[in-house]
Amino acid sequence: MAERRPVAGGPRVVVWRQVALGLALFACYLLVDALASDARRLAADRHGRDVWRLERWLHLDLVRPLNDWLAGRGWLQTAANYEYAFMYLVTALGTIVWLLWRHPEAWPRARTSFVLVNLVGIVCFWLYPVTPPRLLPGSPVTDTVTTGQTWGSWGSSLVSGANQLAAMPSLHFAWALWVSLALASVSASMRLQAVSALHVALTLFVIVATANHYVLDAVVAAVLVVVADLVARRVHDPAVVGSADAFFLHVEGTGAPQTVGGLVLLGRIPGEPDGPTLAAVRDLVRGELPGLPRFTQRVTTSRWRRPRWVDAPDLDWDWHVPEVTVPDRAGMDRLVADIAEQPLPRDRPLWRFLVVRSPERSGVLLLMHHAVADGIGTVIQALNLLRPRIALPEPPAAPSSLAMAAATVVGVGQLALDGGVSESLGPTGEARDFATDGIPLAELKATGHRVTDVLLAVTAGALADIGSPPERLRIAVPLMVRAPGDGAEGNVTAAVMVDVRSRAAPTSELLAGLSTSRLRSPSRALASRFVMARLIRVLPEPLMGWFARTVYGRRFFHAIVSNMPGPDVPLTVAEAPMDAVYPVLPLAPGVPVVLGGLSWNGVLGLGLATAPESYDARAVLAAMRRRLAELREDAAPVTRPATSPARGGAAAAPAASRADRRTALEGGPDGS
Repeated sequence: MAERRPVAGGPRVVVWRQVALGLALFACYLLVDALASDARRLAADRHGRDVWRLERWLHLDLVRPLNDWLAGRGWLQTAANYEYAFMYLVTALGTIVWLLWRHPEAWPRARTSFVLVNLVGIVCFWLYPVTPPRLLPGSPVTDTVTTGQTWGSWGSSLVSGANQLAAMPSLHFAWALWVSLALASVSASMRLQAVSALHVALTLFVIVATANHYVLDAVVAAVLVVVADLVARRVHDPAVVGSADAFFLHVEGTGAPQTVGGLVLLGRIPGEPDGPTLAAVRDLVRGELPGLPRFTQRVTTSRWRRPRWVDAPDLDWDWHVPEVTVPDRAGMDRLVADIAEQPLPRDRPLWRFLVVRSPERSGVLLLMHHAVADGIGTVIQALNLLRPRIALPEPPAAPSSLAMAAATVVGVGQLALDGGVSESLGPTGEARDFATDGIPLAELKATGHRVTDVLLAVTAGALADIGSPPERLRIAVPLMVRAPGDGAEGNVTAAVMVDVRSRAAPTSELLAGLSTSRLRSPSRALASRFVMARLIRVLPEPLMGWFARTVYGRRFFHAIVSNMPGPDVPLTVAEAPMDAVYPVLPLAPGVPVVLGGLSWNGVLGLGLATAPESYDARAVLAAMRRRLAELREDAAPVTRPATSPARGGAAAAPAASRADRRTALEGGPDGS
């Protein structure tokens, strides 16, 4: 496996990937060089004369006078040829190694600009071949390469296969200028930057005086390097919202607010019967702001420009951390539904932390935009506000880069073949319904099935018990693809589609027909992550918006079921013990059901959001509870009496009672 070099404060760089990328660029260059033909030679000669003629018109014809001065000057002519042949390569490779070793945090931007410069240059060589002045038929200049007898120089016998129709733009000058910009970007020493600037000037003189390039070749190269650097700076600007995060900003444009978070029920604090005070909660949040960068930033958007995070240090505490009173425990769920119906305003940071009071108990409600974090990221950020301070277990180390690349390629093909869905699960409007429940993890594990599989089966069965969904539901299951060291901000998950039978059949039968092997295989998840984080990143902003609104919603899945890990120890909020936690997840456009499960201190907290036009959230959770109880009973061992006649009778009675209960579940649309 290739070496990964961890450097404090910087990302890990997989060296073999950089080498492979360089070889791929060189292969593209050789491919264009292989297109040599008499027709291309004639076209290149014609283009060379056109460029030279334009230089004369612009009074930039410096090739002839500089070449006349250099030609015949013995060792100086030979030195210029060697400089042209080797120095651009030595300085560029030296800078690449130095950046990888000393400044890996600056490498992504430098690499992107370098790749862009070379790719655009190679495309120019393909579409617009240009013969250099020294090789142009009838040229009045001296070919210093052949007259100087320079070993290894371009055009000499040693490298006679080099592309001799690649004058425009000058990659020699482009590489030299790229080195100078790369050094400036990491604030290299002034002495080193001065040497680099002298090398740029020397390269400009050499490429023209040796008649390997026109002056305009260098001008075009300079423009190319500057534009590539600007593009790379924009792509790698930490203020730019990542494509996987901006995806949900665009999704929200369909009328489906994308708010994630969690509702926490609190226990009593000695001496504080009403729970933590509003002042204590605000002090807690205020003290943790340095570790929550998105809490002091808002997002700016426009039609054509990438969304950006901008500082918003003046927080409206009455809005971000208010106190709300509700009539009862059910009022907390209604409060979540009411807030989830409205998108978070973008003129302020995209989060809220509400203190909720009811006569029965107190709670807190943490909400943030999906562009800030995914479900696990929300949990990680919430841990900053909890005591004692803990961290979730680090995800396992990723497999080798080669294995991940192969799995991603396979997964892209799988995603392309998965297709969409033809029938909607139900209508969705602006209204939202929300309900919560808590199930001990021991009860779920007692069924003998994976927790996610149980959630998928009981969800599909419950929807069939109280409605008429399609017989085969396609459910999107978010999977965590975080790597060790990933931050809490941003979306680092991938969605995998699972087909589940949805009919009023025993839950054990639904589980038996459930195939979740694709959840265990990384290919689809890695491909989904690649598309979200890499592929759509190159799309123009309007096209990215179209993509997000097209692929996320009812055309491709019916519902969402998410199962997330959480801490397994008791925690407090502003000294109040946490009794229960329920995740809050947003509906996708046209998708009326989303179920979030969060394991917390031995209990799986369920938060179910629905479109009330299609499903009542409390009715769905009640049906899920009944199906889970049935599943546990089916999984429980049967105690058999000692005598044969009694043993047969005892075995028949439980089966009959389960059948009666299933008939009752299937008898009416409300599951009663």
